[in-house]
Amino acid sequence: MGAKEKLEAMLNVALRVPSIMLLDVLYRWDVSSFFQQIQRSSLNNNPLFQYKYLALNMHYVGYILSVVLLTLPRQHLAKLYLYFVAALLLYAGHQISRDYVRSELESGYEGPMYLEPLSLNRFITAFVGQLVVCTLCSCVMKTKQIWLFSAHMIPLLARLCLVPIETIVVINKFAMIFTGLEVLYFLASNLLVPFNLAKSAYRELVQVVEVYGLLALGMSLWNQLVVPVLFMVFWLVLFALQIYTYFSTRDQPTSRERLIFLFLTSIAECCSTPYSLLGLVFTVSFVALGVLTLCKFYLQGYRAFMNDPNMNRSLWKHFRAVSLCLFLLVFPSYMAYMICQFFHMDFWLLIIISSSILTSLQVLGTLFIYVLFMIEEFRKEPVENMDDVIYYVNGTYRLLEFLVALCVVAYGVSETVFGEWTVMGSMIIFIHSYYNVWLRAQLGWKSFLLRRDAVNKIKSLPTATTEQLEQHNDICSICYQDMNSAVITPCSHFFHPGCLKKWLYVQETCPLCHCQLKSLSQQTTAESGTSSNHTGEQQIAVNPAAAGEVSRTESGNKIPDAQHSALEPEPPTDVPDAELQRSIEEPKASSSQDEDVLNNFEILDGLTTKETLQPEALSVKAVPQKNYVCADI
Repeated sequence: MGAKEKLEAMLNVALRVPSIMLLDVLYRWDVSSFFQQIQRSSLNNNPLFQYKYLALNMHYVGYILSVVLLTLPRQHLAKLYLYFVAALLLYAGHQISRDYVRSELESGYEGPMYLEPLSLNRFITAFVGQLVVCTLCSCVMKTKQIWLFSAHMIPLLARLCLVPIETIVVINKFAMIFTGLEVLYFLASNLLVPFNLAKSAYRELVQVVEVYGLLALGMSLWNQLVVPVLFMVFWLVLFALQIYTYFSTRDQPTSRERLIFLFLTSIAECCSTPYSLLGLVFTVSFVALGVLTLCKFYLQGYRAFMNDPNMNRSLWKHFRAVSLCLFLLVFPSYMAYMICQFFHMDFWLLIIISSSILTSLQVLGTLFIYVLFMIEEFRKEPVENMDDVIYYVNGTYRLLEFLVALCVVAYGVSETVFGEWTVMGSMIIFIHSYYNVWLRAQLGWKSFLLRRDAVNKIKSLPTATTEQLEQHNDICSICYQDMNSAVITPCSHFFHPGCLKKWLYVQETCPLCHCQLKSLSQQTTAESGTSSNHTGEQQIAVNPAAAGEVSRTESGNKIPDAQHSALEPEPPTDVPDAELQRSIEEPKASSSQDEDVLNNFEILDGLTTKETLQPEALSVKAVPQKNYVCADI
């Protein structure tokens, strides 16, 4: 990305921050209490505050304008800000003229300026300021007609012509009216621009929705508005204003505890509206991403940013990993302790404390597993039950995580029922219940079922004897270690029981030949179903008429004999009856013929598979079926 693209991206964010600031101010503004204060003040007789409902409608108009400013394209938004800057410059020019006229009235000198040094100094200062204003207005509006913005210079020219001071006051008012008429003319000439812009935007939105859908439209707006960066900058501006307000009203220095309290209080004050809360969410996400990048750099150095496959197993790398884990173990606990010391406990703080506790539990479980792996590394032989120990450790701290999340949900529900109910609190409770309670319970139960099925499958497999191991004389193909004990799969492959159990957590096939591994109950069910299907196919092959009778009996609708005979396959006409009878009475075919039969049976869709038909079963019933298949083809 070049410098121009970076500047445009920064302007795209910076120009949209004021619209979110305006939305935040409108959300904080209580119109009813504002008018109650107006009624108790001297502004009650002001006509501007006589119509309360008009002000309420203007409040909603402010919301609409803020949303329009937020969603405007960058080019139109920049142009709108330039118009606003030009208006401010014109106002500044008239303020300079008014101040000059007031200073001249106070001095009372009406003679030539060059005879009075103070009057000449005032004139030169005001004239230079007016020239700067005119030049900036012409640059902002991109025009060379500087006279359009020089109406506020008329009082200075009148003073240069020795016009009386009282007349200069009238000329100054005329200059202000003339500038106001210019602004009104400009607004009237561009009155249809917002309507045309809204019309073209609506047309484009409809086309995008029709072609790509609402999801594509949302993603496009998300990328164009740069929503995460925009809300992060908005929240940082709020936080900086909060800190500046505190230090601008304090003269004495603050202590360290006071600074920590100020930091946490400022964060809490910047979360009072949905917009600021969303900004805090994005800010925390960016901070977490930065911390994660720093952690990766601390652990791997510059290798973290280069796809370097080389693994460095030095002692220093172990030290960095362990030190980082210890920091993540201690810091969340300390943060939870400080929060409990400074703030009164409520549901929101309990969520933060519970997250800190969960982080400490996860790091503690990781450290314990690391110690187990290091013990196994220094042993001469691997620990056979290491997988069970790791499973119990993970299960323990996951159970503790589940209990902590359940306690948080219970506290939130009790606070909602017996305390103050809010929509935001109810949404947080629902989200916390779904992600931290329900999904964790579902994931834990699924892991338990997978482990139980794997253990049952391992128990159902036969254990290899010493003679079989000596005859096999090979290593385990999963861990590449010698086999003192092994289990034998149905496909006659040898594996360590623990290694095969880990494999079965991932998939239920043999690691070598990918044959389906089933438990004893599943094998019994599959064999019974296969044998019943094979018996039925043999009966149909021997007596087709009986099969047709069975089909007529089992189905509720009786098929006429003629229609049923039309559905039955006819023997090929080009094969003589004697040859057909001789092929039926032939003995069992050779192995090559059996393979040919199996290949022909694979052509049939859904009737049978290669695994259910053994060469011994291909007797007199299978050969006519082969002839039927060939004849149909």
